[in-house]
Amino acid sequence: MIEMLDYAFMQRALLAALLVGIAAPAVGIYLVQRRQAIMGDGIGHVALTGVALGFLLSTNPVWMAVLVASVGAITMELIRWYGKARGDIALAMLFYGGMAGGVMIINLSPNGSNANLTTYLFGSITTVSPEDLTAIVGLSVFVLLVSLGLRRQLFAVCQDEEFARVTGLPVRLLNLLLAVTAAVTVTVAMRVVGLLLVSALMVIPVAAAQQATRGFAATLGLAMGFGVAVTLSGTVTSYFADVPPGASIVVLAIVLFGLVTALAAPLARRRFRGGSGGGEQAVPRGKTVPEGEGEGTLVADGKHSAADGTGQVDRPSRV
Repeated sequence: MIEMLDYAFMQRALLAALLVGIAAPAVGIYLVQRRQAIMGDGIGHVALTGVALGFLLSTNPVWMAVLVASVGAITMELIRWYGKARGDIALAMLFYGGMAGGVMIINLSPNGSNANLTTYLFGSITTVSPEDLTAIVGLSVFVLLVSLGLRRQLFAVCQDEEFARVTGLPVRLLNLLLAVTAAVTVTVAMRVVGLLLVSALMVIPVAAAQQATRGFAATLGLAMGFGVAVTLSGTVTSYFADVPPGASIVVLAIVLFGLVTALAAPLARRRFRGGSGGGEQAVPRGKTVPEGEGEGTLVADGKHSAADGTGQVDRPSRV
């Protein structure tokens, strides 16, 4: 296994996988909390047009994808705010318009073909160039600065926009910033996971972490750990099995989710019995843990929060 590190392309692929494994769940936790888990998939469709434009204009497809995906993500937010038509219909047209535009433009490019798009759709460990790695490092730093540096503000906005607005937070600006950060994350991950599967890496590690933790900070940290584990192991599996890395990473993530769920369910039941039996006080559904009694913890039916659709919380506690 060690001999694969002798290859420069594997060194770049593993470093890119490490960065993607950290960055994708760091943004995905906010999308899950807002019940917009599929947003990454939509941005991936739009980013495909950016990749195709990069080939057409003979520029770096990664940077062009960042630009187009960011415009698409902002457009999604504007539709959510001002759209008079049904939001899901408008967004669907944007999603699939991005896919159709990418296929059309790539066929107009003298240096591109549908075969070129395949590596961006499903990822490829052999195509991460030094220039791509430089872009991935820079963009990952931006994603982590936003998602970790503004975690309190983003948490408040994602949990309850009205409450965040009353407290004086710039809700619309933060929503736009989160949308752009999600777009950047998609383009960071497309060389490793692929545009069609990147949403899974943003969501599944978070969903798995929610099964085992109750606090936001703990869920975020565990989700990032899960992300790193599946991206590195999936990339190594791709090298030995000669399969696209995106597929192996997502399959391993789903397996991990199943294992964590199977192990966490008995522990959660035991903890709930112990709490209701006079030891630790059980927290009612839809309530936050008071400050000083599990700071920053949200509980809904003994789980992490309402972000996974299991319940609602009235107001966020401190993160």
